[in-house]
Amino acid sequence: MTESLAPQVSQAPQSSQTEALARLVGFFETISLADVGRIGAFYTDDADFKDPFNQVRGIPAIAAIFTHMFGQVDAPRFVVRETVLQGDAALLVWDFEFAFRKPLPAGPQCIRGCSHVRFAPDGRVAWHRDYWDAAEELYEKLPLIGSLMRWLRRRGAVETGR
Repeated sequence: MTESLAPQVSQAPQSSQTEALARLVGFFETISLADVGRIGAFYTDDADFKDPFNQVRGIPAIAAIFTHMFGQVDAPRFVVRETVLQGDAALLVWDFEFAFRKPLPAGPQCIRGCSHVRFAPDGRVAWHRDYWDAAEELYEKLPLIGSLMRWLRRRGAVETGR
């Protein structure tokens, strides 16, 4: 699948988009493995979804990403910190809180990121793109690769004299 910009979707009235955004935030903040089967209530049948690891289309593929998330980490939880809505497009700024499964580092973890979505006229998501820094937010926290990633970050940083 080739990368494309978010498609323009014909707009529903702003109050409908506000309600759709509130429903989506509620879904993300309370999602459990049992809720994955309800993804079709929030995404269109042909919705596009992209994050740093996946680029898929359609409800079964999007559901598989969320199912995989629940299989990879313990206690996953999204906390939406801020939203911006303009027409049929929304930005959700979130923290993804979780714990690695053993043998990875124990304790609470947090990935900070955001989702850019476009709503279809029926209020479901037609396009979803997640943005977060996999190097800083994930790889640097892993035992072997983390030291390499931190070294690369230091090598690429501008000297500030501090």
